This record gives sequence, C-alpha cells and structure tokens, in this order.
Amino acid sequence: MVVKELAQKLDVTPDDEKILAIVTKTLDDNKAEDLVVIDLKGKTSIASFMVVASGTSQRHVASLAEKVQENLKAAGYKSVSEGAEKADWVLIDAFDVIVHIFKPEVREFYNIEKMWSAVAEIRK
Repeated sequence: MVVKELAQKLDVTPDDEKILAIVTKTLDDNKAEDLVVIDLKGKTSIASFMVVASGTSQRHVASLAEKVQENLKAAGYKSVSEGAEKADWVLIDAFDVIVHIFKPEVREFYNIEKMWSAVAEIRK
C-alpha cells in the first residue's frame, strides 16, 4: 500500500492524513499483517478512520502498539491506549484515527471489519 495514494483517495484533512500516514507506515514497516483502513468520515463522530492490523504474537502486538505511539508522539500527536498489558488486543486512540492491533485469533473472534462494513468503506 502506498500511504500517500491512500490518503489522496480517502480525501482527508491534513492532520488526518498525517496521522493515518504515520500509523499505516509504522505498522507496515514493523511487519503488521492484514492491514485494513476503514473510512468512517460522515458515518460516525468517533473518528475519521479506523485502522485494523494483526501482530503474530502478544509481543509483536505490544511492540507494534508501542512503535505507533512513539512515532505519533515524535510527530507531535497525542494518543492513548488500552490493552497493552495483556497485548491480545491493543486499542490506540489517536483522536481522528482509531487503531486496533490484534492477535489473529482475537481479531477473528471480534471481526471488527464485518461489524463496520455495513456503515463504512473498507480499504485494504
């Protein structure tokens, strides 16, 4: 996936574009699997985008989440997270972008993409 092309296709604001680019590049660079961006603009007020990805293990999930937060902070964006202590599923709220990083079996169980597919466009 080319992050800039994706951001252009999704017609995002400059901050949304930067946050989305940081998140997706960080996940891609750190070998996250099955990266999906869900466009929430105009569908809900909670965020503009939801990013869903998988890590191969608890350690990988925790590492991915840590790297995303470090890179957001380095770029001047705040974020908060939940679930890092167990690392089966880490949620990062970067305000305009919500990030879910799962172990594969946990992602399959919750199936967030299916839950949101009725109201939002999913891009892989």
